[in-house]
Amino acid sequence: MTVTLPRHLRDDVTMAENILEILLGRRRAVPGEAPTAVPAALEASTQFAQIMAHVLQQRPIRMTLPAFPCKSPSPDKVCGVLPDEGERLALMELDDLCRRIGEIYEPGATLTICSDGHVFADHIGVDDGAITEYGTALRALLDAQRLGHLEWFDLGALWPGRTFEDKRTLLDTAWCDGPEDVRARARHDEAAARQLRGVIKFLAEDAPSGDGHTRSYRHRRAKIAARHVVSRSQGWGRVIAAHLPNHVRLSIHPQPRGADKLGIRLLDHADAWTTPWHSVVLYNADGMPELVRHEHARRCGIPRLRDGRISHYVVT
Repeated sequence: MTVTLPRHLRDDVTMAENILEILLGRRRAVPGEAPTAVPAALEASTQFAQIMAHVLQQRPIRMTLPAFPCKSPSPDKVCGVLPDEGERLALMELDDLCRRIGEIYEPGATLTICSDGHVFADHIGVDDGAITEYGTALRALLDAQRLGHLEWFDLGALWPGRTFEDKRTLLDTAWCDGPEDVRARARHDEAAARQLRGVIKFLAEDAPSGDGHTRSYRHRRAKIAARHVVSRSQGWGRVIAAHLPNHVRLSIHPQPRGADKLGIRLLDHADAWTTPWHSVVLYNADGMPELVRHEHARRCGIPRLRDGRISHYVVT
C-alpha cells in the first residue's frame, strides 16, 4: 500500500532533508566507516527527526555543540592562553553553517556553543580563572566578528551562588556515571574506547615534560584523568540536553552513523582530533590554514600578531 503525503508535508520533508544535507556536508565520520547509499534521513535519522520537528512548526533550527573549553596548557601545542586565529576561523565556519541553513529555510538556525572548560578544569591542568578569561575573550570575538548565529552556554550559567568546584561535585553526583563505568564501557565498546584513547593522548601531551616525572608516569596519570574527563563530558551532555531540549546535538568528535550526536568538522584542514585549542594556525604557501603544533609552526613559519600577541604563523 502506497501512502501519499499531502503537498505541504512533502514540502516540509524535502526542506528537512535539504537542511540535513547541509549538516552532513560537514560530517566527521568514524575512520574506516564504510560509505553508504542510504538517504540522508536514514543515515542520520535522529537528527532528521529533530529537524523535521522544527520545520513542521516553522521554528529556527537550534543546535548545540560542546566545544571551546580553553587553551591547552602546553606551550609546545599553543601560542597563548587566549583565542587566536584558530578559534576565529572555526567560529566563522560555524556561523556560516547556520547562515547556509538560513538561505534555504526562512526561520534560520542558531548554534549554542556549550563551553566545557569549567566542567573538567580540575583534571586538565588549567585553573578556572584562565578558563573564564578564555571564555570572555571568545565571546568578545563573537561580537567583534558579528557572528550573530552563535550563542554561548557554560557551567557559569547553572546553579547560581555555587563555586565551580561545588558545581563539578554536583555534576559528579547527579549527572555522571563515574570513571569506573567509563573504564568498563571502553572494554567492550569500540566507540567508547576510541574516545578514551583520544583523551588520554591529549592529556599525556599536555602534561609538562620538565616536571621530573617519566613519560610512563605521565601516561598513567593521563589514563586516570581521562576517565574523569570522559565521565564529566557525558554528564555535561546530559545537562545540555536537559537545559537546552529539542536541540540538534553536534559533536567535534567523529560519531558513528545513527548516533544521537552528529560529528562535524570545525575546519577543513584539521584531522579527526586536532582542535584550535590544541594547536595554532599555520598558513601554507598556498595561503590555506592548517592546524599544527606550536613547536612545528615556530620551525616552519613566522608569527603574525593581532592585538599585540601571536595570532597565527605564515610559512616562510
